[in-house]
Amino acid sequence: MGEVLLGGVLIQGDGSVRPGWGLAHHGGVIERVGPNDGVRTASPDYAVLDHSDKIISPGFVNAHMHSYGMLSRGIPVQNEIPDFRAFLYDFWWPGLEDRIDHQMIRATGRAAALELLNSGVTTYCDVLEAPHAIPGALDAHARAIEEIGIRAVLSFEATERVSRENGIAGLEENVRFIRSFAEHPLISGMMCFHTTFTCSPDFVRRAHEMAQGMRLQFHLSESVYEPEWCREHYGKLPVELYDEWGILSGQVLAAQGVVLSDEEIDILAERGCSLVHVPLSNCEVGGGFAPVPELLERGIVVGLGTDGYINNFIEVMRGAYLVHKASHRNPEVMSADSVWKMATIHGARALGLDSVGDLREGAAADFVVTRADLSTPVTADNAIAQYVLFRNPGDVIDVYVAGRRLKHNGELVGIDLERERAAVREQARRLWPAGSAE
Repeated sequence: MGEVLLGGVLIQGDGSVRPGWGLAHHGGVIERVGPNDGVRTASPDYAVLDHSDKIISPGFVNAHMHSYGMLSRGIPVQNEIPDFRAFLYDFWWPGLEDRIDHQMIRATGRAAALELLNSGVTTYCDVLEAPHAIPGALDAHARAIEEIGIRAVLSFEATERVSRENGIAGLEENVRFIRSFAEHPLISGMMCFHTTFTCSPDFVRRAHEMAQGMRLQFHLSESVYEPEWCREHYGKLPVELYDEWGILSGQVLAAQGVVLSDEEIDILAERGCSLVHVPLSNCEVGGGFAPVPELLERGIVVGLGTDGYINNFIEVMRGAYLVHKASHRNPEVMSADSVWKMATIHGARALGLDSVGDLREGAAADFVVTRADLSTPVTADNAIAQYVLFRNPGDVIDVYVAGRRLKHNGELVGIDLERERAAVREQARRLWPAGSAE
């Protein structure tokens, strides 16, 4: 049987706020969206859930993350990390990515998915770099999260930093996974490579050729390191190189984009590329503040991601809303509406997904019910800002994916969360330096 949800306020992906609206869903699809009385009358045989004191919104779309990054939380750091290059070469690659195996992938995949669900994320894109865990790394991840019921786009970040052969194996891992999960209702794949400084021009072109008809993603200028490296080795900036190599198009999704010139932004806009903003992770690694207001002004589709650092997606939304005001010294920069679109409909567009990130007839029944008991009245004018600034995962009551309720009355359904956390702790003991995880 279908359900009718009567809402206090319904917020759509484009930022439209509809007081007194609700929705009807059946068979994993939203059938109707409109005023509560009309939706209830049009679906007389459906179960009716009264959420007239709550907010109904699209499920959030986390457009970029690394689930395995959970294992780095609190990890002892043996040497100083003065800059982004040292972060990668001296810590992240040897300490994490080069040691990730299937057990770690499975444990972190499940726990990260649950953290996201808890804050209202119904779709996420995960990027896995574990060069010594292929082949089969993506299958291990997919099978670990399949029973949870979250919607996921999984990719393997191919790179030549270990060897060219290992890099080609990473590209083949993506193609094999994309094909084998082509008919899966919730899990899909995407082609992915790392950056200009870990991939040769021929390798990047090969990734692009293998991605024909598929979306292609990569990390872009996460700090000053990549632009400076490209100037030194090629005499050009990263986006200029990618344009010269002929890989930029509307199929491209670039992550980070912290250090971009005006000319690079213009190229991205002209080629129709999308970008994912990960504000809190950029702060953590000292990368800087991405020029998101400028990207939006150029009409570039910008999604929002956690990067696997802090997986409370509402907190990441809050960060995106606040940090640009501070960096620009302008309280009018980055409206709550802009952040909302990044977290919903634009994140979906960045991933090439048409049926999620919005509440409309025919869309997937991926939505969230959140308490509206704020300290001041929730109105059509302030509902989005109130949500972004003052809601938290504990206020998220129900989360649906494809019409299946995965969080109910504030609790994840059918999941022993402590068991999943214990599994990650056990893998951290394997990964961390001997004795440091005790």
